[in-house]
Amino acid sequence: MMSTARFIAAAAATLAAGFAVAQQPAPPAPTFAPSNLTPAGVRSLAANCAACHGYQGHPAKGSDLASLAGKPKNELLMALTQFRDGKKPATVMHQLSKGYTDQELAALAEYFSNQK
Repeated sequence: MMSTARFIAAAAATLAAGFAVAQQPAPPAPTFAPSNLTPAGVRSLAANCAACHGYQGHPAKGSDLASLAGKPKNELLMALTQFRDGKKPATVMHQLSKGYTDQELAALAEYFSNQK
């Protein structure tokens, strides 16, 4: 039978190990296919944003979602990177942005900054 002190020590070690694992950064996104940064490829990436942010970055009138169209590239890229790195609060953007490489995020930022 395990003594109380041993039980408490084992429980503390288990909690500490679990906490250490929980604090690890997310692993890099898996690479399923090479990135497609051609104009058509970037438009295809941007289409993933349309469900929330609307066609070409214009959300529906009256929406509380951010308009992406015409925003400065650096502002968009900084927000996307902060979402991905968990530094900016979000509902789903922190999960979605983890699926993109640095180059894809930069391409998306440029795409939306060029929309009028």
